[in-house]
Amino acid sequence: MYGEALTARLEAPVARDRSKTPKAIPAKVAAKSEAKSAARSPLKDASTVTSAAASDDTEITALDLPTSTLSPAMQAYFQKCEEKLGFVPNVLKAYAFDMPKLEAFVTMYNDLMLAPSGLSKLEREMIAVAVSAQNRCYYCLVAHGAAVRALGEDPVLGELMVMNYRAARLSKRHRAMLDFAVKLTASPWEMEDEDREPLRRAGFSDRDIWDIAAVAGFFNMTNRVASATDMRPNSVYHKQARG
Repeated sequence: MYGEALTARLEAPVARDRSKTPKAIPAKVAAKSEAKSAARSPLKDASTVTSAAASDDTEITALDLPTSTLSPAMQAYFQKCEEKLGFVPNVLKAYAFDMPKLEAFVTMYNDLMLAPSGLSKLEREMIAVAVSAQNRCYYCLVAHGAAVRALGEDPVLGELMVMNYRAARLSKRHRAMLDFAVKLTASPWEMEDEDREPLRRAGFSDRDIWDIAAVAGFFNMTNRVASATDMRPNSVYHKQARG
């Protein structure tokens, strides 16, 4: 979900010890500042122009949840993010109120998006963006749109994925892959073997079809959590890989 163009899997052992539940630290109740209103409201005067994402790195979600002490595994993972990316993706910070949920999210993300697969990392990011566009998920479109721009080394492809993948000059393989992922998102009850056959004709194995479905399913979940909580992407994503 955090959509960085990682060339190597972020490795950190996820060891759970449910007998040692970290103590929750009460979160400070953030005051509703004028800066937030200005950042998310129409601007009336050129002199008041500010970034629309001005508060996105400090007000990550609309929920007031306690922050927990990071487990050793997650401390190492956050440090790895800082080293590889230069920042910790906001989605990880959002999940950090509950260590089992954070660790489960990281494990699933790494397995689906970074582990060996018949799908390339770019293809998995393309699925993430096409699904997120169908669901209009702001967080994932920003974060994974940046990843498509970087991995594809093509800013235009990233923009097309965000706006309308059907307008892109895609290969038959990629068009079949994204048509399947979007139909699975929009009307999963209609999926039949006639929807899987185009994937096989495009060269996908049955294991690849499983992976396409798993990636699409994962982002349908994360899209809904992000939208329900008004999760905000790191502002740095907006400028990445613009060419």
